[in-house]
Amino acid sequence: MANKYDVVIIGAGAAGLMCAATAGKRGRSVLVLDHGKKPGRKILISGGGRCNFTNNDVAANNYVCRNPHFVKSALSQYSQWDFIGLVCQYEIDYEERDHGQLFCVDSAKDIVKMLVAECDLPNVALRYQTDITSIMQLETGFSLDVNGETISCESLVVATGGLSMPKLGATPFGYQVAEQFGLKMVPTTAGLVPFTLHKQDKDTFEELSGIAVPAVITTADGTSFKENLLFTHRGLSGPVVLQVSSYWLPGQKVSIDLLPMLNLAETLIESREQHPNQSLKNTLSRLLPKRLIEVLINRGDITDKPLKQLNHKEFEQLANYFHQWNIAPNGTEGYRTAEVTLGGVDTDELSSKTMESKKINGLFFAGEVMDVSGWLGGYNFQWAWSSGYVAGQNV
Repeated sequence: MANKYDVVIIGAGAAGLMCAATAGKRGRSVLVLDHGKKPGRKILISGGGRCNFTNNDVAANNYVCRNPHFVKSALSQYSQWDFIGLVCQYEIDYEERDHGQLFCVDSAKDIVKMLVAECDLPNVALRYQTDITSIMQLETGFSLDVNGETISCESLVVATGGLSMPKLGATPFGYQVAEQFGLKMVPTTAGLVPFTLHKQDKDTFEELSGIAVPAVITTADGTSFKENLLFTHRGLSGPVVLQVSSYWLPGQKVSIDLLPMLNLAETLIESREQHPNQSLKNTLSRLLPKRLIEVLINRGDITDKPLKQLNHKEFEQLANYFHQWNIAPNGTEGYRTAEVTLGGVDTDELSSKTMESKKINGLFFAGEVMDVSGWLGGYNFQWAWSSGYVAGQNV
């Protein structure tokens, strides 16, 4: 078996496969190494098995990165329309859901099959269940010890992903490679992840598990998202929580508008005029789930009484409470359930136009391993496609 390649790519996920296909089409000899048994494991389970593979509307502000401009070049070199074109070329049926999210109609397997088919070139090889025990820089290129065999290459691409979902084989290997070659790192933490609550709040709200309400959540730095909020037996989840978790810092409170579609003070005043004897509990239960209102009454946050006994000041206080419900998460569920890893290889170490290290010639990074994390909604896959493509064009 050949042990010298133009390009070795570590990681057979979204970014790695895209990079391999792109480099292979340029005539480069490519070897993809992965420690798992099969490619694209994270793709297969994403989007409930349907893979939210990109979004109709992709821009730099959909990404969390210390350098907000870093993503612009790659996203313009390979846009969502380029990937949608590839999906159409393979006649994969897809559908648009809320907020421009695009999903496979049938199965995420279609995306993995497409990527593997793109890599089905005589000059591209995929090897699984590999163990890389060392990587050394040579005068030109790199040498890797893989399952006891020495493999050399001109260009090395690290596309190993982050730490999220360790059950799928996530490891810090890519970060270790970056550190081995002296690249700076941005501290990592779980992103797009549910909140856990302090014991008192958890005990109070866990009986609401399964209840979802539309909400706007705002972090301490003023970042806001509007989506469904889901109560769980551990804390708070749902799309709005996952989105805002990427901007939340431990110890901070979040402000939740539980009634973003109306002005509660005005609604209560109108209800008092029409139904003065109606209880506050029954009035609020028409606007929010009854169980939620009962929990808030039982814990003393609001007091139930007929509407006619409430004055304007009390209506304003109730409005402030429901429009700015403040709660301090205890933390997050961590990498176990996180969809992405925040932080990673510092993008200041990389060329935004090529994904190559500024310090080490021939060393490239693609995908989640670097300090680029997208919003919920297909943005992380688009980063994988874009950064993988750009690296593949330059290896």
